[in-house]
Formats: sequence, C-alpha cells, structure tokens
Amino acid sequence: MTGKASPADEALGYEQARDELIEVVRRLEAGGTSLEESLALWERGEELAKVCRRWLEGARARLDAALAEEAEEAEEDEEGARTSQEK
Repeated sequence: MTGKASPADEALGYEQARDELIEVVRRLEAGGTSLEESLALWERGEELAKVCRRWLEGARARLDAALAEEAEEAEEDEEGARTSQEK
C-alpha cells in the first residue's frame, strides 16, 4: 500500500467510494475468501476509506469557510448598524 490514492480513486465521488467500501466490508464479513484475497480486500477498503475521508474533510472545510464568512458578514452588519446609530 503506497498511502497515495491512484488517479482512479481520486476520480471517485464520495457516494461511489462509500458504496464500494460497504461492499468490501460485506465480503470480508461474509468470509470464505483466501488470505490473499482478504488482504487485497482490506487494502482496497483502506484506500476507499481514505477517499471518503478526503471528501468529508473537504466538505467540512467548505462548511467551516461558509460559516466563518456568514459570521464575518453578520459582524460587519452589526458594526454598520452601530455606526449608523452613532451618527
């Protein structure tokens, strides 16, 4: 495992990666696979989990940025209202 996602993994959307990860987990839990196949599935699951994590971290960053912008705008509106009242 290289720790770096392949270009194909980078192109996966969150839902695609999540759905494939769910299938990998089901196959592992069902058993009946060879050790080699189980290891390959586990490695694939790790890569898919990283893809999902990156998507979720990106979504969190976008939400945080939007909330910070909203708070900044509200603060500016408050300052503007105070300045208008002082005049």
